[in-house]
Amino acid sequence: MKPFLTLCAVSCFVAVFRLPVEYYTILRIIISIGALLVLYNAVRFKQYYFSIIFLFILILFNPVFPIYLYRKSVWIPVDIITGILFLLIAFAKKSEEKKEEIMETVEETTAYPTQPRLHSRDIIVNPKKPKEN
Repeated sequence: MKPFLTLCAVSCFVAVFRLPVEYYTILRIIISIGALLVLYNAVRFKQYYFSIIFLFILILFNPVFPIYLYRKSVWIPVDIITGILFLLIAFAKKSEEKKEEIMETVEETTAYPTQPRLHSRDIIVNPKKPKEN
């Protein structure tokens, strides 16, 4: 997934230049697929702040119902910010996964040994009172 997210980021940075309309159509498709992948993983790992951001990117770049901002000066910052976000996800994701793996191994090694629990139904109660002499 890292190479595809890097491709999305580079495509956004290239979109700053004057290019034919076909490039921007392909860019919308690529960015939509990338945003959909990131959105799926963000929801799966319960990172809701990233899911909201990439849902907005998915809506903005969707090829089915395109949103036209009509001015190149408006699209340039959007493309740059989107490219930076894709790079952030591509390269910061691995360090978070490594930290999670380290925390899981620490939790497994420091877990206390479990003792069998005694429930009230396991205790034998004698209903008769002992006789006193």
